[in-house]
Amino acid sequence: MSLKKDPKILLMGNPNVGKSAIFSRLTGAKVTVSNYPGTTVGFCQGYVTLEKNTYAVVIDVPGVYSLDPLTTTDEVAIKMREKGDMIINVVDATNLERNLFLSLELAEKNAPMIIALNMWDETKHKGIEIDVKALQKELGILVVPVCGLTGFGIKELVEKLKLVKKRTFKATTREEKWEKIGRVINLTQKLHHHHHTLLERFEDMSTRPATGIPIAMLVVYLSFKIIRGIAENLITYVFNPLFDKIWLPIMEKLSLFLGQKGVLHNVIIGKLVNGEIDYEKSFGLLTTGLFVPIAEVLPYILSFYLILGILEDLGYLPRLATQVDNLMHRLGLHGYAIVPMILGLGCNVPGAMAIRLLETRREKFIAGTLMAIAIPCMAQIAMILGLVGKRGGKYVALIFGILFLLLIVKGLIMNKVLKGKSPEVLWEIPPYRMPQPTAVVKKLWMRVFEFMRDAVPYVLLGVLIINVLSAIHVFDFLTGLFSPIIHNLWGLPDDTMPAMLMGFLRKDIAIGMLAPLELTTKQLVITCTVLAIYFPCMATFIVLLRELGWKDMLKSAFLMILTAIIVGTLMNIIL
Repeated sequence: MSLKKDPKILLMGNPNVGKSAIFSRLTGAKVTVSNYPGTTVGFCQGYVTLEKNTYAVVIDVPGVYSLDPLTTTDEVAIKMREKGDMIINVVDATNLERNLFLSLELAEKNAPMIIALNMWDETKHKGIEIDVKALQKELGILVVPVCGLTGFGIKELVEKLKLVKKRTFKATTREEKWEKIGRVINLTQKLHHHHHTLLERFEDMSTRPATGIPIAMLVVYLSFKIIRGIAENLITYVFNPLFDKIWLPIMEKLSLFLGQKGVLHNVIIGKLVNGEIDYEKSFGLLTTGLFVPIAEVLPYILSFYLILGILEDLGYLPRLATQVDNLMHRLGLHGYAIVPMILGLGCNVPGAMAIRLLETRREKFIAGTLMAIAIPCMAQIAMILGLVGKRGGKYVALIFGILFLLLIVKGLIMNKVLKGKSPEVLWEIPPYRMPQPTAVVKKLWMRVFEFMRDAVPYVLLGVLIINVLSAIHVFDFLTGLFSPIIHNLWGLPDDTMPAMLMGFLRKDIAIGMLAPLELTTKQLVITCTVLAIYFPCMATFIVLLRELGWKDMLKSAFLMILTAIIVGTLMNIIL
């Protein structure tokens, strides 16, 4: 096949066949993340060098089991297939029988195609012997054994792309396809006895409820211990010295240049505390506006997404989903709804985007509302740990205990009240595989870049708005307007009003604004809890609006605000 300029090569295959690892090997570091036009389903694309001055666009298409769509993601994958010039069909070599159905469907579309027989190294460990030449002959398609983890076969795969030809295949029925797959398997594959590996034994243990639930609790506990450990070390040894020794002298000189007071100084540098710049209290664009997202939040984001990427590539998340499936069904969801919840812990924005994985409007409404109410992002968690943790660990536990209780209670209520049922979703549990460092680092970089791109502008905008509102005395009016709720129901001082307003833009910054207010422990706990509940940050709100639509988003927002009023009032009475 003669390749045209910048041809589109689609990576297609079943979920969990290692497409991301192959994509990473083919494209290197230059990757972009996009949404398919008209949808919120994301995909990655990069470039592969075919020969000197000749490149191809490689698109990692969402995984599908068949070309008969069952979900929105399936529909997007099928539409993307129609726009590709060539297909690399990634097949799990350890599970040919299941994978080949999609291969035959793709072949019958008569698009130029090559099969990347991935996980070739695992066939030896599992006692599977595949005759590649015989498989290629029976299918009538080029087949290249590869291993995305080690890079084995990737060079040969790229070289053979130039040999791919468009062929015509006869359309067959579903039954005929399965009959052909049976014949192909008998002619090309032999199985030998092998002993279970340590990873395979752990697979069984982490899937059975008796051992899987304790393992899940241990994994979650250790994950957050590691996340906090990495983040605190980054803060202590990297980010704090960076701001104290390098950035602070620059800001001090700028402060002197601006006269150390005045509106412009207060907006850019902030107000001086005891004659000095205080990163947490000055509240200037270039001080607090940069320090909080970079020095206080980014370390937690880095460590969270590092651990999440490892667990994803290891193959643990589907096992975690099986352990929480029964609980999630009681909340009107299914086990895989744990994915947006976990992503929401890192940042609510990707968590909100992940509700598209759920099938019905009812499920998306429940999941989006629960995440916005009860799942604080890592940035917010970091600020709560830093601020409330100084008063004692039991108060941090109290805040998160209330949020967890809300998750359960609100889910139970919405499952009872909302009409309809949540359908069961069947997902495959992949075998454990050692994560590929390159893929983990690339995924980490993409997620951290997206966080910085989305978070920092909102933080700076929020700081600017708060400074402007303060300068023109708008807070006095708003404080009087909302005083019956803030002061009478929640028992909070009027000084918390600016933080409440900031919460609409960035909740982590809002919590940071509580530091100089000298709140009692009771008031601090109530404020942090209410801020977590009462409304999503602006970026999350925009994504939820896109996912849920105006009507459901208004309903969800009403539930958030009502819940915040009730919970804050009860906490003021009980504590």
